[in-house]
Amino acid sequence: MSLLQSQISYTVEEYLAWERETDERQEYLDGQIYAMAGESADHGTICVNLIRVVSTQLLGKSCRAFTKDMKVRSGPAPSRRQPPKGLFSYPDLMVVCGEMQFHDEYRDVLLNPTVLIEVLSPSTEAFDRGEKWARYQTWLPSLTDYLLVSQSKPLIEHFLRQRNGSWLYFPVNGLDGRLHLPSIDCTLPLAEVYDRIAFPAEVPESPGE
Repeated sequence: MSLLQSQISYTVEEYLAWERETDERQEYLDGQIYAMAGESADHGTICVNLIRVVSTQLLGKSCRAFTKDMKVRSGPAPSRRQPPKGLFSYPDLMVVCGEMQFHDEYRDVLLNPTVLIEVLSPSTEAFDRGEKWARYQTWLPSLTDYLLVSQSKPLIEHFLRQRNGSWLYFPVNGLDGRLHLPSIDCTLPLAEVYDRIAFPAEVPESPGE
């Protein structure tokens, strides 16, 4: 989420109508519309790597992957009796298993993702970790896995839903790491997720520091 388009409050219907008439991607949060920022070369590379790794392993299975052009709704069904509320966002990658549920007949807003993956950027990290993550937990009962992928170092943070509704946290570090997602029977080797990404060399500490 990036630049606020206007201080005017929009209904969900107005937002979706606007979205469907433009080629630009915009997110929606409680009546406000936000233009999405462009991505860095590393961000785009990591996204493509993730899509390749996940989609290849889903071949022949009942789950399917969607790129960052499919929206997901995290909020109640719109009501004219209530103030505009809800989050419509574009995850970098999502996986849905079984029958897909959509917001309306346009079939461009998904309601029941199984896995959501966000590649962190300096401008979006606070939102991905904070308000967005809170909305996902509250409004997406189908969600089993939420992954935050760092750009600055080989690190994937895995939030895994338990049967009682609580979440466990599993960070996987280093290019030799592998993250397994039992919900979709996929494994993410970090060496493949970060293929073609050059991380800055660590500077060793001087003696006495």
